[in-house]
Amino acid sequence: MTGLPGSIDELQQRLADNAYLADRGLATGVFLALSLGQPLLVEGEAGVGKTELAKAMAAVLGVQLIRLQCYEGIDANQALYDWDYARQLVYLRTLQEPGDAGDVFSERFLVERPLLAALHASDHAVLLIDEIDRADEEFEAFLLELLSDFQVTIPEIGPVRATRPPFVVLTSNRTRELHDALRRRCLYHWIEYPELNREVEIVRARAPEIEASLAVDVSTATGRLRELDLVKRPGVAETISWAKALGVLGRQLDASSAADTIGVVIKDHDDVHVVTERLDWVVDGDG
Repeated sequence: MTGLPGSIDELQQRLADNAYLADRGLATGVFLALSLGQPLLVEGEAGVGKTELAKAMAAVLGVQLIRLQCYEGIDANQALYDWDYARQLVYLRTLQEPGDAGDVFSERFLVERPLLAALHASDHAVLLIDEIDRADEEFEAFLLELLSDFQVTIPEIGPVRATRPPFVVLTSNRTRELHDALRRRCLYHWIEYPELNREVEIVRARAPEIEASLAVDVSTATGRLRELDLVKRPGVAETISWAKALGVLGRQLDASSAADTIGVVIKDHDDVHVVTERLDWVVDGDG
């Protein structure tokens, strides 16, 4: 690691240096998770910067980011390890004694998945367990040993333990409730949509080529979009993308340019109809 931040203020500054603007509450949660060696569970609406937090922390700490993307049906083989069956078969064919399996289940035939890679990397990695709410409860239970002791057991090899725990960030969009046992093992922070001024600052930090006036206009319009009854409200990521798209086209935000670029910020068919009917209000606050 390049060195742990010595204070919350230092952490905020180092995150800002990597174009991630964390408020005091989030920076405090991250600082405590680092100091106490506990995972940090971050929840919030899609696009508010949960995944980007882990990426920024990897840059702040000067370590690799190891990402486990969760999905329905994920199991230990996808998350922890698997065996290189092709190499094992070739190895068995080279044995002089057909009945001698040798060390076919040794570590040299092991295929690391993200969780095992993070244990081996120890504190030289940030482990991102992304969208844990998309995995099922069985997988959530499987994670409990790892998050408690930073250790897992591979039957053919034995226990594997991190020398020092990596910094772990879990994210959730709350598509389902997580079990209390998982929550108790983590520190917790909910990321809200930012206030207008903060969102403008984020856009300027992530897209410094964008004019200040355009950043204000786009952030204001995105805030209005979030007031509508939408299936998928746009997050900060969409605000940044919208500002970049208008910048690439060399256009300011008006009803015409908003209509042309609506697919950058709105990602649902029904929502497009809702927004189109209120486009003048979204852009100008009128109508």
